[in-house]
Amino acid sequence: MLAALSIRDIVLIDKLDLEFGEGLSALTGETGAGKSILLDALSLALGGRGDASLVRRGAEQGQVTATFELTPDHPVFALLSENGIAIEDAVLILRRLQGNDGRSRAFINDLSVSVQLQRQVGRALVEIHGQHDERALIDPSGHRDLVDAFGGLERDAAQVEACYEAWVDADAAMLRHESEVAAARANADYLSHALDELRTIAPEPGEEDSLSGRRQLMMNAEKIAADLNEALDALQGEGTAGARLASALRRIERQAAASGAGPEVASPLTPVAEALERVLSETETARETIEQALAATAFEPSDLERAEERLFALRALARKHRVQVDALPALMQKLEADVAAITTSESRAAELAKQAAEARGAYEKAALALSKARAKAAKKLDKDVASELAPLKLEKARFLTQLDTVEVDEGGPSGIDRISFFVAANPGTEPGPMMKVASGGELARFILALKVVLASRGSAPTLIFDEVESGVGGATAAAVGERLAGLGESVQVLAVTHAPQVAALARGHLRIAKKAVSTSNGEAMTTRVAVLEGVERREEVARMLAGQTITDEARAAADRLMRKSA
Repeated sequence: MLAALSIRDIVLIDKLDLEFGEGLSALTGETGAGKSILLDALSLALGGRGDASLVRRGAEQGQVTATFELTPDHPVFALLSENGIAIEDAVLILRRLQGNDGRSRAFINDLSVSVQLQRQVGRALVEIHGQHDERALIDPSGHRDLVDAFGGLERDAAQVEACYEAWVDADAAMLRHESEVAAARANADYLSHALDELRTIAPEPGEEDSLSGRRQLMMNAEKIAADLNEALDALQGEGTAGARLASALRRIERQAAASGAGPEVASPLTPVAEALERVLSETETARETIEQALAATAFEPSDLERAEERLFALRALARKHRVQVDALPALMQKLEADVAAITTSESRAAELAKQAAEARGAYEKAALALSKARAKAAKKLDKDVASELAPLKLEKARFLTQLDTVEVDEGGPSGIDRISFFVAANPGTEPGPMMKVASGGELARFILALKVVLASRGSAPTLIFDEVESGVGGATAAAVGERLAGLGESVQVLAVTHAPQVAALARGHLRIAKKAVSTSNGEAMTTRVAVLEGVERREEVARMLAGQTITDEARAAADRLMRKSA
């Protein structure tokens, strides 16, 4: 519920701090006292449209803070969680700053948020109904949800939505496959020819670099072979460095053996011999490596021709398909898959068509069952609302929940029903949309009757009625007050009213008045709110009964009205 409202520098309000309790609270005051300003300020905190004209004259900005105390399981916390906002306790504080330059900022529990999110949260917390209100119950787009809430059909509606999404996905998969197959069939000859070309050449990953390197090697092979042979001649044969080193090693080994040194005395020639052996070993390794390189450079003249032909063929094929040579193997795999898809398209298409048909059938079954349940709930809603109309001086009026069912293929995530509330305010007239047919006063009372019926079925925790009793008086106004008080048993109700019958039944009573105050710029008008109890409250109810001159008879009548709420 709305626990507190703090307003700073909004229109005629310089500073105002209000607290609200449970049940029905009445907001009264003379015409022009500022009751509409109070509602405008609250609407601003709930994400309503901001305007520079709302800022009090001479102030740079206005501020409104609305504090709500909620149950931990209220749906608004799930909405906040979806938007990355975690609330530790069940207290929610909505704050709005409105600058005199037109700019506006929104906060939820001191976290900066978009005005759009604040508006979503506000709609979940408060519903405002008045003679000219065009939201909530008046908007036909929400009537289907209200019928579902009244009939307890939210889970069935969620199942229909899930079935619809599954059907849409299955249909999309089928159509996508059909489109892909149609495109593949249109290019079937091209695909087959292109695949034959690729299979004939059989490209391999990395082949371009390999062939290019091999071609370059073969083109330089004659010079490379001459250089390798020259190096090989330097390592082997008579008179080469290798031959002289081998001869020197043999002589040193003989000298080391002839020196006769014992095993415990190392010969100075031993390290020399070991060093020469290492050099000769490396020389042999170098010779073998050169011989291997010579073998690698040996090729037939036709080898170069074949390598060039394949390299040029690969590059030509890559240019034809507008890809790199290294992408040809992947292209061949894709074409093979496309050709295979044509071959298997009929069986796959049949499978997808079966899945789409099954998904449609599941949606149809769920949507028809929901439609039947909605029709039953709509009849009960009409009956319950009708029972509330007579005491509200609408005894000859009719309320009808208009339910139009479309074909399954025209259905949507909400099912196959189009639901709107119709009324006939007078006998002999055809029912029409509630917003178009009912007058301002009648509309407010139709809304009240609906809210009385729907209050226990998912209403916002705070309902505000702005002069809902307009156009009626006496017993009808008393009936309005009784129903507002009855609503207050399950939700918080704030009623802006001129009817003493309504104010007398409220648990809380706030009087709104304008007062002249002195400022540095002279005298200015400001709005003040007083909490009324006891004698003050009786005097206000008596004023509402008698006008400016309060008589003892008016006071006695006020006492009688107020005893009904005791």
